Amino acid sequence: MARPLEGTAALVTGASSGIGAATARALAAQGAAVALVARRRERLERLAAEMKSRALVLQADVTDRTQAADAVERAVAGFGRLDILVDNAGIMLLGPAVGAPLEEWEQMVAVNVNGFLYVAHAALPHLVEAAQRGPRQVADFVAVSSVAGRKAGAGAAVYCLTKFGVRAFSDSVREELASRHVRVSVIEPGAVNTELFTHLRPGVRTQTAAHLQIERLEPEDVADAIAYIVTRARRIALNEALIRPAEQER
Repeated sequence: MARPLEGTAALVTGASSGIGAATARALAAQGAAVALVARRRERLERLAAEMKSRALVLQADVTDRTQAADAVERAVAGFGRLDILVDNAGIMLLGPAVGAPLEEWEQMVAVNVNGFLYVAHAALPHLVEAAQRGPRQVADFVAVSSVAGRKAGAGAAVYCLTKFGVRAFSDSVREELASRHVRVSVIEPGAVNTELFTHLRPGVRTQTAAHLQIERLEPEDVADAIAYIVTRARRIALNEALIRPAEQER
């Protein structure tokens, strides 16, 4: 039985852990060849060894515009095409705005905004090409945002800024490319059980954990939603998916 993504090529950023790794597995299970992009080569190589489809390990720091563009071009050279981009790499450094380390703000902008844009800029022409000339006659750009891209909250000012930006950019590109059959979808997960929380400063981590005494989503839950979106028929575009843990109130 043919798998829905057989013959397609995908690129996933932030693929060394969490949502990115789970998404790479989910797309491979549907038949896609997957380019795995992240900084941690050893993790990518372990993931590639697990894949049920062809995988390409591309070590890159997406905050470097040259490395980001090169990763996209190497994926296209390796697979001959690019049908799906999951622009997922991101970091979450929470805490009060007053007295926050400026380096944390700069780091979030570098990864969540600049890195996101560098990859998108390099990939969009290839997605347009795949939609025009590929066998499916459709391509997918999946932007991983957050509930923090819909509603700002205390202690997350710059993280919210970055994720609101992801949503705004994606909405604009969707309008621009809808008639060319490049589907643009924004995924907005709530609390997910990933290593993002381990990056918080100790005091902030303790405070955040106290507010999240709930059963969090697993990365596979978000990956399942992404796989569903990109396997729909050409006529269907799911432009936005807000996915919260059942117990999460906001």
